[in-house]
Amino acid sequence: MLGPTVDEQTRCVHYRTPLDVIAIRFACCGRYYPCHLCHEQTADHPSLPWPAGADDERAVLCGVCWTELTVAEYRGSGRCPACAAAFNPRCALHSSIYFG
Repeated sequence: MLGPTVDEQTRCVHYRTPLDVIAIRFACCGRYYPCHLCHEQTADHPSLPWPAGADDERAVLCGVCWTELTVAEYRGSGRCPACAAAFNPRCALHSSIYFG
């Protein structure tokens, strides 16, 4: 996990509520960051969203059980399908940054 994380469940200095328990594997580099701000601050390149049609890409990591989810699995549920951890619904506000 890259970026300024604050705990083992992928929370970072930017987003650290009890529901902020995912990390995104960025399409531009294939590396997991807790959020777009972490990527912006620590990567040596600009971020790129996953292109349309990348629904089968494993691009989201549940910070509670460390299961990798596909884009479709993540976007289709507010919870981890493996451990039922709830995800922050406000992350949808940033969806276009991560997923095209």
